[in-house]
Amino acid sequence: MMADPRPGRRRPRLYALTDGRTAASRHGLTMDTVITADAGAGDGHGSLPTEWREILAMCPPPGGRAVAEIAARMRMRLTPMVVLLGEMLERGLIRHRPPLDASETSNVHLLMKIRDNLARL
Repeated sequence: MMADPRPGRRRPRLYALTDGRTAASRHGLTMDTVITADAGAGDGHGSLPTEWREILAMCPPPGGRAVAEIAARMRMRLTPMVVLLGEMLERGLIRHRPPLDASETSNVHLLMKIRDNLARL
């Protein structure tokens, strides 16, 4: 089990977070898929699991975050994160879009911004 950076708080086991599911979502989420919180899903987060609320808070529109970055920030393995995100997607809490294509990644300023953000992690 991965250590939680916040002392005194135990994280549930990964199988508990995913209700024992191990199959990835049918939506084809990959580590570089960009996730954003659905703008209309902002109400009533109190009843959602803590991890879901954390994901929604770190993925505000319009930018969002890549699946791999969300998993790293949550200190979770990629497969359980994809399972969680798949369920959130099916419930309409998040939106996803494919990663940037080659023409968008040739922008030097964008690449520098990505490098700087990764350095902050």
